[in-house]
Amino acid sequence: MQTPYRRKETYVKPKPDPYLTKEKFNELKNKLKRMKATHPHLSAEVKRLAEMGDFSENAGYQEAKRRLRSLNQRIMELETHLKTAIIFQPSKNTDKVNLGHRVMIESENKQKTYQILGGTETNPAAGIISHNSPLGAALMGHQVGDIIKIKLANREKVFKIIKIT
Repeated sequence: MQTPYRRKETYVKPKPDPYLTKEKFNELKNKLKRMKATHPHLSAEVKRLAEMGDFSENAGYQEAKRRLRSLNQRIMELETHLKTAIIFQPSKNTDKVNLGHRVMIESENKQKTYQILGGTETNPAAGIISHNSPLGAALMGHQVGDIIKIKLANREKVFKIIKIT
């Protein structure tokens, strides 16, 4: 008899960025509270459907159990994220780009403003980028007037820092 062969898992879920603003931390705490409030309802639903008999052919039970497992997993991940969170306040010193600062940059005669925050709060369409993103990482620690070059897949892009707030 041949022993079963399991392929090695290649995807590892990245750990969430621990840097959060106070507002995002409170938002995640409220989300956790709402998730915990729905937990008893899902547990009761699983219990009710379990009383219907055969588990192998009870699709309602299996779906409710899947939802409960999913909720438990999300609660556990959110609790871990909140425990390891580092709450920061943007520094008032705007000599150098730092976490929480808004940075106006110019590239190809176009100006754009970005706010640099942790990875959990990014929204590039709204101008919020992560300090771990290529642009965010390149801007960190630079001053007004500095020119930054970022290598992209097939070209190099040049940015100039205009203003830090």
